[in-house]
Amino acid sequence: MVELLSRQAGVAARVLLVMTLLLGVGYPLAVWAVAHLPGLSASAEGSVVTGPDGTSAGSSLIGIDPVAPDGAPDPWFHTRPSATASGVLGPGDPSTSGASNRSGFNPDLLDAVEQRRAAIAAREGVDPAAVPPDAVTASASGVDPDISPAYARLQVARVARVTGLSPDEVRALVAAHTDGRSLGVLGEPGVNVTELNLALAAALR
Repeated sequence: MVELLSRQAGVAARVLLVMTLLLGVGYPLAVWAVAHLPGLSASAEGSVVTGPDGTSAGSSLIGIDPVAPDGAPDPWFHTRPSATASGVLGPGDPSTSGASNRSGFNPDLLDAVEQRRAAIAAREGVDPAAVPPDAVTASASGVDPDISPAYARLQVARVARVTGLSPDEVRALVAAHTDGRSLGVLGEPGVNVTELNLALAAALR
């Protein structure tokens, strides 16, 4: 009986050692090696983007709305609104991700949409009917870095006026940071606001 238990304990110890080496060491190292293949390493490290001074400035996967203080000039492109924001436009809290879970018929949501439409129209100096849908609806995550090309174009005139860049220069920055549909057919074109604002900051240096 003792001999049997000793033999079983030995087998169990060997299996534990092999599985520890295989799954606790070998598998993580294999995943790490694959993640650091050329073309994959940037995404594996969080898609970190750098500012004009070369320091880390955030992630291209996380949108942070650079809302200017009241009365201050507003030279930046803005993301979609966030459901975590205390006001209708933001800024939201990037440490908290989530949607409001309100239906499209919820009166509070409809009221927020109309308030956002009016505020954005006033900020950009356009008719409320010209404000695109993604500008007034929060994303599911609340930290979506992408906006539609239509919303980016709407902001070009203000950004050019405040920064002193020409509208053509600002439009060129928008075009350079506009991504097409995935695989050419999936989704819609988008403009990465995080990367666009960093390029704008570099252009202003």
